[in-house]
Amino acid sequence: MQTRLDYFKAAPQMMQAMLSFEQAVRNSGLEMSLIELVKTRASQINGCAYCLHMHTREARAAGETEERLYLLSAWRESSLYSARERAALEWTEALTLIATTPVSDEMYARLRAQFAEDEIVKLTLLIGAINVWNRLAIGFGSQHPVAADAA
Repeated sequence: MQTRLDYFKAAPQMMQAMLSFEQAVRNSGLEMSLIELVKTRASQINGCAYCLHMHTREARAAGETEERLYLLSAWRESSLYSARERAALEWTEALTLIATTPVSDEMYARLRAQFAEDEIVKLTLLIGAINVWNRLAIGFGSQHPVAADAA
């Protein structure tokens, strides 16, 4: 696969706004481990290799374990995730797949039991942000770094 377009070069002002939004999300007060789990899970759903490469590395650097990263796509069947993480991952999946996944009152109640109202807004904006990044990376063919020996 080849990169189609350098979106930072093509629309620098818009991309600067996106970077500012990303910084606000990162500084929102949500736990960094939760932020990286959400970004990784949305990127798994969307099939974004570029973002998966980035966010699994960032998750590890923030102290996330290999085991939890490996089992993330099967979080419902694993006991490794807290109730708060489960609520966030369920919300992530529903909003990422919003065209086909209903956002039920029961799901919202599970989310509300774990997050304050401001945190729900922050989480929702986080999910929106990673979905935008996924669409940029996939749409324009962004390539993740490859170690010289793996290439």
